Formats: sequence, C-alpha cells, structure tokens
Amino acid sequence: MKRLLFLLTLICMVISTNVTFAEDIGKGKKLIYIPIDNRPINLIQTIEVAERLGYEVLVPPEIFLGTGPKPEQYGNPAELWNWLILNAPKADAAVISTDAMLYGSLVGSRNHILTNEEILSLAKNFEQLHNENPALPIYAFATIMRTPRSASATSNAEPEYYKTYAAKIFNYTALKDKSETEKLSEMEQSEMAALEKEIPAEYLQDWLGRRAKNYDANKYFVDLTKKNAFKYFLVGCDDSALFSQTHLESRHLTEYGKPLGKELFQVMSGADELGMLMLSRAINNDLHLVPSISISYNDGKGGDTVPTFSNEKISESLEGAILSVGGIRVTNPENADLVLAIHTFPNGKTVNADSKKNKRRAHTGIGPYMKMLKGYVKNNYPVGVVDISTSNGSDNALMQRLKRDNLQFKIRSYSGWNTATNSAGFLIGAGVLTNQMTNDDIYALLMTRYLDEWAYQANIRTQINNGLIWAIPGDGNAWNLGTRQEGLEKLAGEKISEFAKKNFRLPKNYSLKNIQVLFPWNRTFEAEITFDLEEN
Repeated sequence: MKRLLFLLTLICMVISTNVTFAEDIGKGKKLIYIPIDNRPINLIQTIEVAERLGYEVLVPPEIFLGTGPKPEQYGNPAELWNWLILNAPKADAAVISTDAMLYGSLVGSRNHILTNEEILSLAKNFEQLHNENPALPIYAFATIMRTPRSASATSNAEPEYYKTYAAKIFNYTALKDKSETEKLSEMEQSEMAALEKEIPAEYLQDWLGRRAKNYDANKYFVDLTKKNAFKYFLVGCDDSALFSQTHLESRHLTEYGKPLGKELFQVMSGADELGMLMLSRAINNDLHLVPSISISYNDGKGGDTVPTFSNEKISESLEGAILSVGGIRVTNPENADLVLAIHTFPNGKTVNADSKKNKRRAHTGIGPYMKMLKGYVKNNYPVGVVDISTSNGSDNALMQRLKRDNLQFKIRSYSGWNTATNSAGFLIGAGVLTNQMTNDDIYALLMTRYLDEWAYQANIRTQINNGLIWAIPGDGNAWNLGTRQEGLEKLAGEKISEFAKKNFRLPKNYSLKNIQVLFPWNRTFEAEITFDLEEN
C-alpha cells in the first residue's frame, strides 16, 4: 500500500512539473512583428494569437504603419526602418512585411511614385539588418500586386485611371498571361491587340511599370534568401485569377526562386494571412514544433475548387500554407495536431457573403459536411472549420447548423473571412498553435472570428450597407463614413450584441459582455470588434 501511494505521488509530481501554462510558453521572449498595415486582421488579431502564448510582440507605433487607403495614410518606411534597427537587437525573431518597409503598406504598393533605384535602396536595408544581427531569424513576407477585375468609384486603392480601365486592363493581361502557357485563338489574339490600343499607353505603362519595380524587389529578396539573410521568404498573390498579370508574375517568380526549395521560399495565393503564417512559423521554430495537419473536404469538387480571387486550386493553397508554418501533411486525422474540415459547395463555386443566396436554410452539401464534422468532434480531434463556400463572411447555413448542434465551442478554430486563401491561411497559422493554449484562449479566439465573420461580415455589414447607414445623421457612405462614423460604430455594436444573444451557445458558465466596434479605416468593410468573454 505504501509503495502504491509512493508511485501515485511520484506520478502526480511528474505530471505537475510537465504542465506548461499557455502564457508561460513564450514568457521572456520577444518577437518583432511589422504588419502590412494596421487593419485588425493584420495587426491586433494576429498579435493576439502570439500573446496568448506568452510572447511579447514588439510592434512599431501605429502612426508609422499604413492606416488607410489615402496617400497620407500609406505608412512611413523611413520611420519603420529607424524603429526596426533600434529594436532588432532586443528580439528573438522578426516577422516583417517587405511591402511596409518599401511602400508603407499594401495599398501604398499599388499607388507609389518611387523609382526603381529608391525601392532597391530600401530593399538593401534588409541585408544590413541581417549583417548587424546575424543571429536574428528574419521571416519576411511580400506580395505580388493584385489584378482586380473592377475598381469602385469611391475607392482609393488603385490609381485613378483604373476606375475607368479596370476591365480592359484585366482582360488584356489575362490574355497576355494565357499566351505564355497556351496558344491563343485568332479571336483572342484580335481581342488582345484591340485592348492594347483601347488602353491609353501612359496608363498601361504606369500600371505595368509599377508592377515591374515590385517584381524586381521580390527577385532581390529571393537573392537575399539565397544568402541566408532570411530564414524564410513567403510571397502572396494579392487578389488574383487563374489568368491575370498577378498569375503571370507568380509563375516567373516561382521559377526564379525554384533552386531554394519550399523549405526556404514559396509563392502562394493570398495576402492578408501572410503575417499570421509567418508569425506561426517563427513560434513553431522557436518551440521546435513540426505540426501535423490533415485535410478533409466536403463532397463534390472539394480540393479542386478554384475560389473567387484565387489563381489556384484550394488544395494547392492549403498545401502551401501548411509548408509555410513549418508543418507536414498527414492523411490520418487520428495522428494530426490539427484537422482541417474544408467547407465548400459541391459544385466548386463560391459566392459573396452578402449575396441573397447566403441564407440560413440548409443547402446542398451541408448534410455530408456536418456528418464529417460531428464525427471528428465526437472523436475529440482538434478540428478547424475552414468556411470558404462564401467570400467576405461566413456561410449562414453552416453557422446555423453549428449553433443547432452545439458545436460552436467544441471545435478548435474557425475562419470564414474575406477570400478563401485568407480564411484557410489564417486558420492554419493560428490553429496549429491552439494545442498550446487553454480553453479560455481558444474560446476567445473563436469568439473573435464568430463576431467578426458571422455576426458582422455576413449579416450586420450588409444591413448597414443596404440602408441602416442612412438612418445615422451626417455625411458619408460605406467607403467613407465621414461624420457618420461614430454613430455607425455605436449602431454596429448594438446590432452585433443583439445577434450574439440570439445566435451563440456559450460554453457553460461563460458570459459575453461589452461588445464594442470601431471602423479604423473609416469604412464599413472591416471592423475592430472588442468584447469580454468571462467565466462566471
């Protein structure tokens, strides 16, 4: 009996000495993080994941970052470099947006007036940074500029002429891209020649010239990676299509960096998730973790789905994201640190979350998907729900089923925002780290996603844009809130709070309070939502 008690005591002691609280994992370690701009998903929501593991995240003063779509809001590369050089010696790793360091922000990269020499001069600072801090692992991420099919009349995100010539420029470069991989028909050749004549030469030269400078900078960063200045270099294709200028440049850059292998360099679809992916890789490397990830698709096209805003199959994007965080793909969910349950429509199509098709009524594909998901939850697998049947918000039918079947807080992670690659990439980056977190951490991260992507993006934002905005006194519209901003922030907070009361089945003994909303870019497209989720 004494021997049994001794053994039990010894076991308890061993268990207690091996317990590591989430907030202690990164305690005493500092990570530099320079995001692509200050939008919530790029800044506070990404930082929160690392902080929940105890890391101190060093971020430049927000005034130096891109804070909006206007030229005076692009960010300040000179100040960012001064801050980075000062803080680099304090850090254990650095995750850096090259777009921020060259142009100030993602939007700045689309409209800058810098010369090629000025851009490369800034780019060379990275080599100096490495030489002065040779032990600092640098995880750099860049973008290949987007090729949108259209431009909003009220948007400042593209050059002014793009509002008139967007479709023509898109179609011209799509044919140009296609001509390099396939033979164009006579009709396509004639269309390409006609489009080139219809687009003013100075506009096309300006647009392609700016892209060429960005491409040259990315080639230089590939060369730096070859010199071991970067621990990893990840390039994302901003909003793209299977045939487009973005796709053309991605093919060329991939070929240029091919000798490095995907262990050091990768080009993939996406943009706003890149910071989360690289921060996750930095943490996984610091903790000597190689997360194993399995992927399961809904019925139908599944992995062959080419989502809106992407230039590749979703299966390729997922494989790339797994590699970027330093993970490996496994086939058996029983052996996985994260099980990805990919929700797509069986027909391989994607629709926008504000579409009339995004209703709560179950649609084709919900049944098979929910059967798969419930099986994983029943087996206690660490499941991540990748909700990509809709863009720019959650699938209401899926979310209604998660609520009905009380699965909202029985999964490990969720994502359903913006593009399919944004959603999948962010979930993979954050999801592989949840194994090191407490339930409190996991619930809070889930609540952030639910409030943002289901409550706001898929529902409240549409209500505001479709009429509620005009109930607020003042001047402004959805893309420039003007004097309506404060009133709309209050209204959005109230609407989200009402939505939460009706639609969330919180974990036992938890309460949700103090939901507040800000529109940091003075538009309704993105919201910064804060809340208190407390255990009573």
